[in-house]
Amino acid sequence: MRARGGHALWPLALTAPFVLLALPATAGTAPARSFAVDYTATLEAPPGVKRVEIWLPYPESDEHQRVSGVKVTAPGRYEVAKEPVHGNSILHLTLDAPAEPKVDVRLSFQVERSEYRRHDLPPMPAATGAAYTGAAEDRSKPAPPPEVAQWLHPDRRVPLDDTIRKLAQKVTLGQRGDLAKARAIYDYVVATMSYDKSGTGWGNGDIYWACDAKRGNCTDFHALFIGLARAVGIPARFEIGLPLPAERGGGEIAGYHCWAEFYLAGYGWVPVDASEAKKHLDKKEYFFGALDENRVQLSVGRDLWLSPRQAGEPLNYFVYPYVEIDGKADAKVARSLRFQDLPPAAAGAGR
Repeated sequence: MRARGGHALWPLALTAPFVLLALPATAGTAPARSFAVDYTATLEAPPGVKRVEIWLPYPESDEHQRVSGVKVTAPGRYEVAKEPVHGNSILHLTLDAPAEPKVDVRLSFQVERSEYRRHDLPPMPAATGAAYTGAAEDRSKPAPPPEVAQWLHPDRRVPLDDTIRKLAQKVTLGQRGDLAKARAIYDYVVATMSYDKSGTGWGNGDIYWACDAKRGNCTDFHALFIGLARAVGIPARFEIGLPLPAERGGGEIAGYHCWAEFYLAGYGWVPVDASEAKKHLDKKEYFFGALDENRVQLSVGRDLWLSPRQAGEPLNYFVYPYVEIDGKADAKVARSLRFQDLPPAAAGAGR
């Protein structure tokens, strides 16, 4: 049995080993939040099906969250694999000629999530008022390492073309340095976009939808932020997971939430949550350089090829179950997401 990220098969109802990571303890930051998550996917396989495959995001520990007690309950056998581009861990279940039409996959785990704050940012130089040319400044910047440079590339729904570059140059007019440009883009997104999920078209993270409709949810907000940042040479990446209400307790998790990070040479990654800033304008300064503890991250990146690779198209983003029946994508999968807050010491009790 290999460590998580390999392709070995794991037995049913396996409890993953606890991974100890030191969560940051910055003076004045919010206390870590401990909670349990129950994630269930249910589908009805049509008669005569030869093969059902289900992929779910598999939670991982990092410097901002500590995941423990991961337990999978599912029919048959499954594997936990790591997709090769961004390193997301993925739970993959295969059923050949399922005996029962109803298939339930349950993923439960505990999380201790800390606030992620990068408010010790370097000072921003004064704006010049001059148009952005890019050439001289780009030559003076050190080339980012390959693992950072990959976040300068376009996504299918976040292209880098002349229209996006012109808008990015307009938004960052006169700003000197990547930090000032990123702040100008953040201010523009918060000021321009409305958090509005009425009608259709929103939620795909399409930068042109965001530019034209000027409304949407977190995917649309951060598609615009990420696309404009990349257009002026700032690496930016997309991250997605589950949100929790600020009030402690328990209940249903109604949907997903996403945010972004941009990269400053010589400093590192800086988080932003433009859609939360729009919903809570009194916290606009906070969400430039910080994420609260009321979330759990499940994956990073877009246009994802899963592992094992799916037969269908790359996924726009990965937070909900993806299903293929006899090699064809099937969207008829129900999901249930619930959480329960725990005492601070309880999240790591299984270590």
